[in-house]
Amino acid sequence: MPPTGRELLQARVKELIDSNRVMVFSKSFCPYCDQVKELFSSLGGEYQALELDECDDGTAIQETLHELTGQRTVPNVFVNKTHVGGCDKTLKAHKDGSLAKLLGDNSVTYDYDLIVIGGGSGGLACSKEAASFGKKVMVLDYVVPTPKGTSWGLGGTCVNVGCIPKKLMHQAAILGQSLKDSRNFGWEYEEQVKHNWDTMREAIQNYIGSLNWGYRVSLRDKQVRYENAYGEFVEPHKIKATNKRGKESFFTAEKFVVATGERPRYLNIPGDKEYCITSDDLFSLPYCPGKTLVVGASYVALECAGFLAGLGLDATVMVRSILLRGFDQEMANRAGAYMETHGVKFIKQFVPISVELLEEGTPGRLKVTAKATEGDQIIEDEYNTVLIAVGRDACTRNIGLEKIGVKVNERNGKIPVSDEEQTSVPYVYAIGDILDGKLELTPVAIQAGRLLARRLYKGSKLKCDYVNVPTTVFTPLEYGCCGYAEEKAIEIYGEENLEVYHTLFWPLEWTVPSRDNNTCFAKIICNKQDDDRVVGFHVLGPNAGEITQGFGAAIKCGLTKEKLDETIGIHPTCAEVFTTMDVSKSSGGDITQKGC
Repeated sequence: MPPTGRELLQARVKELIDSNRVMVFSKSFCPYCDQVKELFSSLGGEYQALELDECDDGTAIQETLHELTGQRTVPNVFVNKTHVGGCDKTLKAHKDGSLAKLLGDNSVTYDYDLIVIGGGSGGLACSKEAASFGKKVMVLDYVVPTPKGTSWGLGGTCVNVGCIPKKLMHQAAILGQSLKDSRNFGWEYEEQVKHNWDTMREAIQNYIGSLNWGYRVSLRDKQVRYENAYGEFVEPHKIKATNKRGKESFFTAEKFVVATGERPRYLNIPGDKEYCITSDDLFSLPYCPGKTLVVGASYVALECAGFLAGLGLDATVMVRSILLRGFDQEMANRAGAYMETHGVKFIKQFVPISVELLEEGTPGRLKVTAKATEGDQIIEDEYNTVLIAVGRDACTRNIGLEKIGVKVNERNGKIPVSDEEQTSVPYVYAIGDILDGKLELTPVAIQAGRLLARRLYKGSKLKCDYVNVPTTVFTPLEYGCCGYAEEKAIEIYGEENLEVYHTLFWPLEWTVPSRDNNTCFAKIICNKQDDDRVVGFHVLGPNAGEITQGFGAAIKCGLTKEKLDETIGIHPTCAEVFTTMDVSKSSGGDITQKGC
Protein backbone atom coordinates (compact mmCIF):
# COMPACT_ATOMS: atom_id res chain seq x y z
CA MET A 1 0.00 0.00 0.00
CA PRO A 2 1.59 3.35 -0.99
CA PRO A 3 2.34 5.83 1.81
CA THR A 4 -0.21 8.55 2.50
CA GLY A 5 0.53 12.25 2.15
CA ARG A 6 0.74 12.54 5.95
CA GLU A 7 3.25 9.70 6.13
CA LEU A 8 5.33 11.25 3.36
CA LEU A 9 5.37 14.56 5.25
CA GLN A 10 6.44 12.83 8.46
CA ALA A 11 9.24 11.06 6.57
CA ARG A 12 10.41 14.35 5.06
CA VAL A 13 10.54 16.05 8.49
CA LYS A 14 12.38 13.07 9.95
CA GLU A 15 14.91 13.12 7.11
CA LEU A 16 15.61 16.83 7.68
CA ILE A 17 16.15 16.22 11.41
CA ASP A 18 18.31 13.13 10.87
CA SER A 19 20.49 14.52 8.10
CA ASN A 20 21.33 17.90 9.63
CA ARG A 21 23.41 18.36 12.73
CA VAL A 22 21.44 21.50 13.58
CA MET A 23 17.95 21.80 12.10
CA VAL A 24 15.90 24.95 12.65
CA PHE A 25 12.30 25.09 11.50
CA SER A 26 11.80 28.80 11.19
CA LYS A 27 9.86 31.70 9.64
CA SER A 28 11.66 34.48 7.85
CA PHE A 29 9.82 37.31 9.62
CA CYS A 30 10.06 35.90 13.18
CA PRO A 31 12.46 37.84 15.50
CA TYR A 32 12.76 34.81 17.84
CA CYS A 33 13.83 32.68 14.90
CA ASP A 34 16.44 35.31 14.04
CA GLN A 35 17.84 35.13 17.61
CA VAL A 36 18.30 31.38 17.35
CA LYS A 37 19.92 31.58 13.92
CA GLU A 38 22.26 34.34 15.13
CA LEU A 39 23.22 32.16 18.10
CA PHE A 40 24.23 29.22 15.91
CA SER A 41 26.08 31.58 13.55
CA SER A 42 28.04 33.01 16.51
CA LEU A 43 29.01 29.49 17.59
CA GLY A 44 30.74 29.01 14.24
CA GLY A 45 28.91 25.83 13.32
CA GLU A 46 26.74 25.06 10.30
CA TYR A 47 22.98 24.89 10.67
CA GLN A 48 20.07 24.23 8.31
CA ALA A 49 17.01 26.48 8.48
CA LEU A 50 13.71 25.75 6.72
CA GLU A 51 11.57 28.89 6.40
CA LEU A 52 8.05 27.54 6.72
CA ASP A 53 6.44 30.73 5.44
CA GLU A 54 8.31 30.30 2.17
CA CYS A 55 7.26 26.65 1.67
CA ASP A 56 4.04 25.62 -0.07
CA ASP A 57 3.50 22.96 2.60
CA GLY A 58 4.86 25.03 5.51
CA THR A 59 1.58 24.93 7.43
CA ALA A 60 1.40 21.14 7.08
CA ILE A 61 5.05 20.79 8.23
CA GLN A 62 4.33 22.93 11.28
CA GLU A 63 1.36 20.70 12.11
CA THR A 64 3.54 17.62 11.72
CA LEU A 65 6.13 19.15 14.09
CA HIS A 66 3.34 19.78 16.60
CA GLU A 67 2.35 16.11 16.45
CA LEU A 68 5.99 15.10 16.86
CA THR A 69 7.05 17.49 19.66
CA GLY A 70 3.94 19.03 21.17
CA GLN A 71 5.26 22.47 20.22
CA ARG A 72 3.07 24.68 18.04
CA THR A 73 5.42 27.66 17.61
CA VAL A 74 8.62 28.44 15.75
CA PRO A 75 11.53 28.32 15.94
CA ASN A 76 11.55 24.60 16.49
CA VAL A 77 15.14 23.46 17.02
CA PHE A 78 16.75 20.02 16.77
CA VAL A 79 20.43 19.31 17.51
CA ASN A 80 21.88 15.92 16.60
CA LYS A 81 18.34 14.49 16.33
CA THR A 82 17.42 15.78 19.81
CA HIS A 83 14.54 18.20 20.16
CA VAL A 84 15.75 21.33 22.01
CA GLY A 85 12.62 23.48 21.72
CA GLY A 86 11.90 27.10 20.94
CA CYS A 87 13.90 30.29 21.34
CA ASP A 88 13.83 30.48 25.14
CA LYS A 89 14.78 26.85 25.63
CA THR A 90 17.58 27.07 23.06
CA LEU A 91 19.07 30.18 24.70
CA LYS A 92 18.75 28.55 28.13
CA ALA A 93 20.48 25.42 26.86
CA HIS A 94 23.31 27.63 25.61
CA LYS A 95 23.62 29.32 29.00
CA ASP A 96 23.64 26.14 31.04
CA GLY A 97 26.07 24.33 28.76
CA SER A 98 23.70 21.58 27.63
CA LEU A 99 23.62 22.91 24.06
CA ALA A 100 27.39 22.58 23.80
CA LYS A 101 27.10 18.95 24.91
CA LEU A 102 24.45 18.25 22.28
CA LEU A 103 26.60 19.85 19.60
CA GLY A 104 29.52 17.61 20.55
CA ASP A 105 32.85 18.16 22.28
CA ASN A 106 34.56 19.57 19.19
CA SER A 107 31.76 21.89 18.09
CA VAL A 108 32.68 24.84 20.30
CA THR A 109 36.22 25.98 20.97
CA TYR A 110 37.16 28.35 23.79
CA ASP A 111 40.22 30.46 24.51
CA TYR A 112 40.63 28.84 27.95
CA ASP A 113 39.49 25.79 29.84
CA LEU A 114 39.00 27.93 32.96
CA ILE A 115 38.90 31.65 33.69
CA VAL A 116 39.04 32.68 37.35
CA ILE A 117 37.71 36.13 38.20
CA GLY A 118 39.52 37.29 41.33
CA GLY A 119 43.14 36.97 42.37
CA GLY A 120 42.61 36.41 46.07
CA SER A 121 43.52 33.33 48.08
CA GLY A 122 40.71 31.15 46.72
CA GLY A 123 41.06 32.22 43.11
CA LEU A 124 44.82 31.72 43.09
CA ALA A 125 44.56 28.29 44.73
CA CYS A 126 41.92 27.13 42.24
CA SER A 127 43.75 28.45 39.18
CA LYS A 128 47.10 26.89 40.09
CA GLU A 129 45.49 23.56 40.95
CA ALA A 130 43.63 23.47 37.63
CA ALA A 131 46.82 24.38 35.74
CA SER A 132 48.66 21.53 37.46
CA PHE A 133 46.26 19.16 35.67
CA GLY A 134 47.30 20.53 32.30
CA LYS A 135 44.40 22.93 31.85
CA LYS A 136 44.70 26.29 30.12
CA VAL A 137 43.86 28.86 32.81
CA MET A 138 43.56 32.64 33.09
CA VAL A 139 43.22 34.79 36.24
CA LEU A 140 41.69 38.26 36.13
CA ASP A 141 42.26 40.51 39.13
CA TYR A 142 41.57 44.21 39.54
CA VAL A 143 41.39 46.30 42.73
CA VAL A 144 38.97 49.23 42.55
CA PRO A 145 40.63 51.97 44.68
CA THR A 146 38.94 52.98 47.94
CA PRO A 147 37.36 56.45 48.29
CA LYS A 148 40.70 57.45 49.85
CA GLY A 149 42.55 56.16 46.77
CA THR A 150 44.11 53.08 48.39
CA SER A 151 44.89 50.15 46.11
CA TRP A 152 47.14 47.09 46.24
CA GLY A 153 48.63 44.19 44.34
CA LEU A 154 47.84 40.56 43.60
CA GLY A 155 46.73 38.33 46.47
CA GLY A 156 43.34 39.63 47.56
CA THR A 157 42.11 40.91 50.91
CA CYS A 158 43.96 38.45 53.14
CA VAL A 159 47.44 39.25 51.93
CA ASN A 160 47.05 42.97 51.36
CA VAL A 161 44.44 44.39 53.73
CA GLY A 162 43.37 41.49 55.94
CA CYS A 163 44.87 38.51 57.73
CA ILE A 164 48.55 39.19 57.08
CA PRO A 165 48.90 42.87 58.06
CA LYS A 166 46.31 42.39 60.82
CA LYS A 167 48.30 39.60 62.45
CA LEU A 168 51.55 41.57 62.12
CA MET A 169 50.04 44.62 63.81
CA HIS A 170 48.55 42.37 66.47
CA GLN A 171 52.06 40.99 67.00
CA ALA A 172 53.40 44.54 67.33
CA ALA A 173 50.87 45.13 70.13
CA ILE A 174 51.81 41.85 71.84
CA LEU A 175 55.46 42.91 71.82
CA GLY A 176 54.45 46.10 73.61
CA GLN A 177 52.73 44.10 76.34
CA SER A 178 55.74 41.78 76.54
CA LEU A 179 57.99 44.78 77.12
CA LYS A 180 55.87 45.74 80.13
CA ASP A 181 55.91 42.16 81.43
CA SER A 182 59.67 41.85 80.92
CA ARG A 183 60.53 44.10 83.90
CA ASN A 184 58.99 41.52 86.22
CA PHE A 185 61.27 38.91 84.67
CA GLY A 186 64.34 40.95 85.48
CA TRP A 187 64.82 42.95 82.29
CA GLU A 188 66.04 46.47 82.98
CA TYR A 189 66.01 49.30 80.46
CA GLU A 190 66.13 53.02 80.96
CA GLU A 191 65.40 54.55 77.59
CA GLN A 192 61.85 55.64 76.92
CA VAL A 193 59.96 53.02 74.94
CA LYS A 194 57.62 54.34 72.25
CA HIS A 195 56.09 53.01 69.08
CA ASN A 196 56.91 54.34 65.59
CA TRP A 197 53.97 53.85 63.21
CA ASP A 198 55.98 54.66 60.07
CA THR A 199 58.64 52.03 60.82
CA MET A 200 56.01 49.35 61.41
CA ARG A 201 53.95 50.29 58.35
CA GLU A 202 56.97 50.30 56.04
CA ALA A 203 58.17 46.90 57.26
CA ILE A 204 54.71 45.37 56.85
CA GLN A 205 54.16 46.89 53.40
CA ASN A 206 57.57 45.67 52.25
CA TYR A 207 56.63 42.16 53.30
CA ILE A 208 53.27 42.38 51.52
CA GLY A 209 55.05 43.60 48.38
CA SER A 210 57.24 40.52 48.43
CA LEU A 211 54.13 38.34 48.67
CA ASN A 212 52.51 40.15 45.71
CA TRP A 213 55.57 39.44 43.58
CA GLY A 214 55.72 35.85 44.77
CA TYR A 215 52.13 35.23 43.62
CA ARG A 216 52.88 36.60 40.16
CA VAL A 217 55.93 34.37 39.87
CA SER A 218 53.93 31.37 41.07
CA LEU A 219 51.26 31.92 38.42
CA ARG A 220 53.94 32.29 35.75
CA ASP A 221 55.64 29.08 36.87
CA LYS A 222 52.30 27.25 36.65
CA GLN A 223 51.73 28.78 33.20
CA VAL A 224 48.59 30.56 34.35
CA ARG A 225 47.97 33.77 32.41
CA TYR A 226 47.45 36.74 34.75
CA GLU A 227 45.70 39.91 33.64
CA ASN A 228 45.43 42.95 35.91
CA ALA A 229 41.98 43.72 34.52
CA TYR A 230 38.36 44.01 35.64
CA GLY A 231 36.33 40.99 34.53
CA GLU A 232 32.71 41.30 33.43
CA PHE A 233 30.48 38.70 31.73
CA VAL A 234 29.06 39.95 28.44
CA GLU A 235 27.39 36.77 27.15
CA PRO A 236 27.46 33.02 27.86
CA HIS A 237 31.04 31.71 28.11
CA LYS A 238 32.44 35.16 27.24
CA ILE A 239 34.00 37.82 29.42
CA LYS A 240 35.26 41.36 28.93
CA ALA A 241 38.53 42.35 30.66
CA THR A 242 39.17 46.08 31.14
CA ASN A 243 42.61 47.19 32.31
CA LYS A 244 43.45 50.34 34.29
CA ARG A 245 43.95 52.31 31.07
CA GLY A 246 40.46 51.40 29.90
CA LYS A 247 41.57 48.99 27.19
CA GLU A 248 39.05 46.20 26.64
CA SER A 249 39.82 42.60 25.68
CA PHE A 250 37.46 39.65 25.29
CA PHE A 251 38.04 36.04 26.26
CA THR A 252 35.99 32.85 26.26
CA ALA A 253 36.19 29.81 28.51
CA GLU A 254 34.48 26.49 28.97
CA LYS A 255 34.15 27.12 32.72
CA PHE A 256 34.41 30.09 35.06
CA VAL A 257 35.10 30.50 38.77
CA VAL A 258 33.92 33.70 40.45
CA ALA A 259 36.15 34.55 43.42
CA THR A 260 35.76 38.31 43.65
CA GLY A 261 35.60 38.57 47.45
CA GLU A 262 34.16 41.45 49.45
CA ARG A 263 34.89 45.08 50.24
CA PRO A 264 34.08 47.07 53.41
CA ARG A 265 30.59 48.53 53.71
CA TYR A 266 30.09 52.23 54.41
CA LEU A 267 27.44 53.82 56.64
CA ASN A 268 25.69 56.00 54.05
CA ILE A 269 25.78 59.02 56.37
CA PRO A 270 27.15 62.51 55.70
CA GLY A 271 30.95 62.46 55.66
CA ASP A 272 31.58 58.72 55.74
CA LYS A 273 33.32 58.26 52.39
CA GLU A 274 34.83 61.74 52.46
CA TYR A 275 36.49 61.60 55.88
CA CYS A 276 36.44 58.02 57.21
CA ILE A 277 38.70 55.07 56.44
CA THR A 278 38.18 51.30 56.45
CA SER A 279 40.48 48.35 56.96
CA ASP A 280 41.29 48.69 53.25
CA ASP A 281 43.11 51.94 54.15
CA LEU A 282 44.41 51.33 57.67
CA PHE A 283 47.31 48.97 57.05
CA SER A 284 49.03 51.27 54.56
CA LEU A 285 47.98 54.53 56.24
CA PRO A 286 50.95 56.90 55.75
CA TYR A 287 50.57 58.48 59.20
CA CYS A 288 49.73 57.38 62.74
CA PRO A 289 45.91 57.46 63.07
CA GLY A 290 45.98 59.06 66.54
CA LYS A 291 42.76 59.08 68.58
CA THR A 292 40.57 56.62 66.71
CA LEU A 293 36.88 55.76 66.73
CA VAL A 294 36.17 52.26 65.37
CA VAL A 295 32.56 51.89 64.26
CA GLY A 296 31.28 48.32 64.37
CA ALA A 297 31.46 45.15 66.43
CA SER A 298 32.73 42.69 63.82
CA TYR A 299 35.96 40.76 64.27
CA VAL A 300 37.64 43.35 62.03
CA ALA A 301 36.45 46.16 64.31
CA LEU A 302 37.58 44.49 67.53
CA GLU A 303 40.91 43.33 66.12
CA CYS A 304 41.77 46.80 64.79
CA ALA A 305 40.71 48.56 68.00
CA GLY A 306 42.69 46.02 70.01
CA PHE A 307 46.02 46.45 68.26
CA LEU A 308 45.63 50.24 68.02
CA ALA A 309 45.18 50.39 71.79
CA GLY A 310 48.08 47.97 72.19
CA LEU A 311 50.27 50.39 70.22
CA GLY A 312 49.44 53.07 72.76
CA LEU A 313 46.70 54.92 70.87
CA ASP A 314 43.38 56.16 72.22
CA ALA A 315 40.88 53.68 70.74
CA THR A 316 37.09 53.65 71.13
CA VAL A 317 34.60 51.16 69.68
CA MET A 318 31.04 52.24 68.89
CA VAL A 319 28.72 49.22 69.01
CA ARG A 320 25.20 49.17 67.58
CA SER A 321 24.05 45.93 69.23
CA ILE A 322 26.14 42.81 70.04
CA LEU A 323 29.80 41.88 69.69
CA LEU A 324 30.97 39.34 67.11
CA ARG A 325 27.61 38.42 65.63
CA GLY A 326 27.63 34.76 64.58
CA PHE A 327 30.26 33.78 67.15
CA ASP A 328 29.61 32.25 70.58
CA GLN A 329 28.23 35.16 72.59
CA GLU A 330 29.66 34.10 75.95
CA MET A 331 33.12 34.08 74.40
CA ALA A 332 32.49 37.34 72.52
CA ASN A 333 31.44 39.17 75.66
CA ARG A 334 34.45 37.88 77.60
CA ALA A 335 36.77 39.04 74.79
CA GLY A 336 35.11 42.46 74.89
CA ALA A 337 35.36 42.69 78.67
CA TYR A 338 39.10 41.96 78.49
CA MET A 339 39.52 44.71 75.91
CA GLU A 340 37.80 47.21 78.23
CA THR A 341 40.21 46.41 81.06
CA HIS A 342 43.15 46.92 78.69
CA GLY A 343 42.47 50.39 77.41
CA VAL A 344 39.78 50.04 74.72
CA LYS A 345 36.71 52.18 75.40
CA PHE A 346 33.24 51.12 74.28
CA ILE A 347 30.21 53.24 73.38
CA LYS A 348 27.33 50.78 73.29
CA GLN A 349 23.93 51.05 71.58
CA PHE A 350 24.92 54.08 69.52
CA VAL A 351 25.35 54.63 65.77
CA PRO A 352 27.01 57.55 63.97
CA ILE A 353 24.72 59.87 62.02
CA SER A 354 27.34 62.29 60.66
CA VAL A 355 31.09 62.91 60.44
CA GLU A 356 32.37 66.46 59.96
CA LEU A 357 35.86 67.73 59.17
CA LEU A 358 37.10 70.21 61.77
CA GLU A 359 40.73 70.40 60.72
CA GLU A 360 42.80 69.07 57.83
CA GLY A 361 45.93 67.11 58.70
CA THR A 362 47.69 63.77 58.92
CA PRO A 363 45.77 63.04 60.97
CA GLY A 364 43.25 65.84 61.08
CA ARG A 365 40.33 66.38 63.45
CA LEU A 366 36.84 65.02 62.94
CA LYS A 367 33.59 65.56 64.82
CA VAL A 368 31.36 62.51 65.10
CA THR A 369 27.68 62.88 65.97
CA ALA A 370 25.93 59.69 67.08
CA LYS A 371 22.41 58.70 68.06
CA ALA A 372 21.24 56.09 70.55
CA THR A 373 19.69 52.97 69.04
CA GLU A 374 16.92 53.29 71.62
CA GLY A 375 15.62 56.73 72.47
CA ASP A 376 16.64 60.14 71.12
CA GLN A 377 19.93 60.74 72.92
CA ILE A 378 22.58 62.44 70.79
CA ILE A 379 26.31 62.49 71.62
CA GLU A 380 29.27 64.23 69.99
CA ASP A 381 33.03 63.80 70.28
CA GLU A 382 36.20 64.57 68.35
CA TYR A 383 38.62 62.04 66.88
CA ASN A 384 41.64 62.08 64.60
CA THR A 385 40.50 59.02 62.63
CA VAL A 386 37.20 57.21 62.15
CA LEU A 387 37.53 53.58 61.03
CA ILE A 388 34.34 51.98 59.69
CA ALA A 389 34.10 48.21 60.22
CA VAL A 390 30.39 47.39 60.01
CA GLY A 391 30.61 44.48 57.62
CA ARG A 392 31.52 43.77 54.01
CA ASP A 393 29.64 43.64 50.72
CA ALA A 394 30.13 40.95 48.06
CA CYS A 395 31.74 42.21 44.84
CA THR A 396 29.13 40.66 42.56
CA ARG A 397 26.89 43.56 41.52
CA ASN A 398 28.82 44.86 38.51
CA ILE A 399 30.39 41.81 36.86
CA GLY A 400 27.57 40.90 34.47
CA LEU A 401 26.19 37.88 36.31
CA GLU A 402 22.66 38.86 35.35
CA LYS A 403 23.60 38.71 31.64
CA ILE A 404 24.25 34.97 31.83
CA GLY A 405 21.56 34.09 34.36
CA VAL A 406 23.59 33.51 37.55
CA LYS A 407 21.22 33.91 40.50
CA VAL A 408 22.33 36.26 43.28
CA ASN A 409 20.76 36.89 46.69
CA GLU A 410 19.43 40.40 46.10
CA ARG A 411 19.53 41.20 49.82
CA ASN A 412 23.28 40.76 50.30
CA GLY A 413 24.71 40.29 46.81
CA LYS A 414 25.98 36.80 47.66
CA ILE A 415 25.76 33.81 45.34
CA PRO A 416 23.80 30.68 46.31
CA VAL A 417 25.68 27.54 45.28
CA SER A 418 25.32 23.77 45.48
CA ASP A 419 27.48 21.69 47.82
CA GLU A 420 29.95 21.56 44.93
CA GLU A 421 30.14 25.39 44.61
CA GLN A 422 28.12 25.33 41.36
CA THR A 423 25.92 28.37 40.67
CA SER A 424 22.53 28.38 38.93
CA VAL A 425 24.47 28.36 35.63
CA PRO A 426 26.23 24.97 35.37
CA TYR A 427 29.48 26.23 33.83
CA VAL A 428 29.93 28.98 36.45
CA TYR A 429 31.23 28.22 39.97
CA ALA A 430 31.86 30.49 42.94
CA ILE A 431 34.15 30.25 45.97
CA GLY A 432 35.21 32.33 48.94
CA ASP A 433 33.53 35.16 50.82
CA ILE A 434 30.85 35.73 48.15
CA LEU A 435 29.07 32.43 48.88
CA ASP A 436 25.66 32.80 50.48
CA GLY A 437 25.56 31.29 53.97
CA LYS A 438 29.18 30.11 54.04
CA LEU A 439 32.15 31.07 56.22
CA GLU A 440 34.16 34.11 55.17
CA LEU A 441 37.65 32.78 55.86
CA THR A 442 40.78 32.67 53.73
CA PRO A 443 41.69 29.00 54.40
CA VAL A 444 38.12 27.99 53.52
CA ALA A 445 38.40 29.74 50.15
CA ILE A 446 41.77 28.06 49.50
CA GLN A 447 40.46 24.61 50.39
CA ALA A 448 37.27 25.09 48.37
CA GLY A 449 39.27 26.30 45.35
CA ARG A 450 41.65 23.37 45.35
CA LEU A 451 38.92 20.78 45.88
CA LEU A 452 36.80 22.35 43.13
CA ALA A 453 39.67 22.11 40.63
CA ARG A 454 40.23 18.47 41.59
CA ARG A 455 36.55 17.64 41.09
CA LEU A 456 36.44 19.42 37.74
CA TYR A 457 39.65 18.06 36.29
CA LYS A 458 40.85 15.06 38.29
CA GLY A 459 37.67 13.11 39.00
CA SER A 460 37.75 13.74 42.75
CA LYS A 461 34.51 13.60 44.76
CA LEU A 462 35.76 15.37 47.90
CA LYS A 463 33.77 18.46 48.91
CA CYS A 464 34.68 21.35 51.20
CA ASP A 465 33.59 21.09 54.85
CA TYR A 466 32.04 24.40 55.89
CA VAL A 467 31.23 23.38 59.49
CA ASN A 468 34.29 22.00 61.27
CA VAL A 469 36.49 24.97 60.44
CA PRO A 470 38.95 26.28 63.05
CA THR A 471 39.40 30.04 63.21
CA THR A 472 40.68 32.74 65.54
CA VAL A 473 39.72 36.32 66.27
CA PHE A 474 42.98 38.16 67.03
CA THR A 475 41.65 40.43 69.73
CA PRO A 476 44.10 41.41 72.55
CA LEU A 477 43.04 38.18 74.24
CA GLU A 478 42.75 35.83 71.27
CA TYR A 479 39.53 33.86 70.74
CA GLY A 480 39.80 30.55 68.88
CA CYS A 481 36.90 28.29 67.96
CA CYS A 482 35.93 25.30 65.85
CA GLY A 483 32.48 23.88 65.20
CA TYR A 484 29.31 25.42 66.57
CA ALA A 485 28.72 28.36 68.89
CA GLU A 486 26.71 27.35 71.94
CA GLU A 487 23.63 29.18 70.62
CA LYS A 488 23.82 27.41 67.26
CA ALA A 489 24.45 24.00 68.84
CA ILE A 490 21.33 24.41 70.98
CA GLU A 491 19.34 25.37 67.87
CA ILE A 492 20.54 22.25 65.99
CA TYR A 493 20.70 19.57 68.70
CA GLY A 494 18.44 20.88 71.48
CA GLU A 495 19.72 22.07 74.85
CA GLU A 496 18.69 18.81 76.53
CA ASN A 497 21.02 16.83 74.24
CA LEU A 498 24.13 18.88 74.98
CA GLU A 499 26.65 19.00 77.80
CA VAL A 500 28.84 22.08 78.07
CA TYR A 501 32.14 21.90 79.97
CA HIS A 502 33.97 25.09 80.85
CA THR A 503 36.72 26.52 83.01
CA LEU A 504 38.79 29.62 83.65
CA PHE A 505 42.57 29.30 83.50
CA TRP A 506 45.67 31.32 84.22
CA PRO A 507 48.64 31.14 81.80
CA LEU A 508 51.94 30.49 83.55
CA GLU A 509 53.55 33.31 81.54
CA TRP A 510 51.26 35.77 83.32
CA THR A 511 51.94 34.64 86.88
CA VAL A 512 55.18 36.54 87.51
CA PRO A 513 53.76 39.86 86.25
CA SER A 514 50.64 38.92 88.28
CA ARG A 515 48.25 40.00 85.58
CA ASP A 516 44.81 38.83 84.53
CA ASN A 517 44.21 36.01 86.97
CA ASN A 518 41.21 33.86 85.92
CA THR A 519 40.54 35.80 82.72
CA CYS A 520 41.32 33.15 80.11
CA PHE A 521 38.44 30.81 79.41
CA ALA A 522 37.88 27.43 77.74
CA LYS A 523 34.67 25.70 76.73
CA ILE A 524 33.64 22.57 74.82
CA ILE A 525 30.13 21.64 73.71
CA CYS A 526 29.38 17.90 73.54
CA ASN A 527 26.51 16.01 71.91
CA LYS A 528 25.24 13.55 74.53
CA GLN A 529 23.35 11.61 71.83
CA ASP A 530 26.61 10.88 69.95
CA ASP A 531 29.03 9.56 72.61
CA ASP A 532 29.71 13.11 73.84
CA ARG A 533 31.25 14.05 70.51
CA VAL A 534 32.69 17.57 70.58
CA VAL A 535 30.58 19.79 68.31
CA GLY A 536 31.91 23.10 69.58
CA PHE A 537 35.39 24.09 70.76
CA HIS A 538 36.19 27.53 72.21
CA VAL A 539 39.24 29.05 73.86
CA LEU A 540 40.02 32.60 74.98
CA GLY A 541 43.69 33.06 75.79
CA PRO A 542 47.19 33.64 74.46
CA ASN A 543 48.12 31.71 71.29
CA ALA A 544 44.50 30.67 70.82
CA GLY A 545 45.10 30.26 67.09
CA GLU A 546 47.87 27.72 67.58
CA ILE A 547 45.77 25.81 70.13
CA THR A 548 42.66 25.73 67.97
CA GLN A 549 44.51 24.57 64.86
CA GLY A 550 45.61 21.37 66.59
CA PHE A 551 42.24 20.57 68.10
CA GLY A 552 40.59 21.34 64.75
CA ALA A 553 42.18 18.21 63.28
CA ALA A 554 40.96 16.13 66.22
CA ILE A 555 37.40 17.42 65.79
CA LYS A 556 37.50 16.41 62.11
CA CYS A 557 38.38 12.92 63.34
CA GLY A 558 35.35 12.76 65.66
CA LEU A 559 36.86 13.93 68.97
CA THR A 560 34.86 12.98 72.06
CA LYS A 561 35.00 14.12 75.68
CA GLU A 562 36.28 10.67 76.64
CA LYS A 563 39.23 10.99 74.24
CA LEU A 564 40.07 14.41 75.66
CA ASP A 565 40.03 12.97 79.18
CA GLU A 566 42.31 10.14 78.06
CA THR A 567 44.80 12.55 76.47
CA ILE A 568 47.83 13.51 78.56
CA GLY A 569 48.34 17.26 78.55
CA ILE A 570 51.62 19.09 77.99
CA HIS A 571 52.51 20.90 81.19
CA PRO A 572 52.65 23.82 81.65
CA THR A 573 50.64 25.02 78.63
CA CYS A 574 47.30 26.70 78.07
CA ALA A 575 46.07 23.90 75.80
CA GLU A 576 46.34 21.26 78.52
CA VAL A 577 43.24 22.72 80.15
CA PHE A 578 41.16 20.76 77.63
CA THR A 579 42.52 17.47 78.99
CA THR A 580 41.51 18.25 82.58
CA MET A 581 38.15 19.98 82.11
CA ASP A 582 35.62 18.38 84.47
CA VAL A 583 33.09 21.06 85.42
CA SER A 584 29.90 21.13 83.38
CA LYS A 585 27.86 24.29 83.02
CA SER A 586 24.72 22.46 84.17
CA SER A 587 26.42 21.50 87.47
CA GLY A 588 26.99 25.12 88.45
CA GLY A 589 30.40 24.16 89.87
CA ASP A 590 33.23 26.60 90.58
CA ILE A 591 35.45 27.13 87.52
CA THR A 592 38.03 29.50 89.00
CA GLN A 593 41.64 28.35 89.23
CA LYS A 594 44.04 28.96 92.11
CA GLY A 595 47.14 28.81 89.92
CA CYS A 596 48.54 27.59 86.63
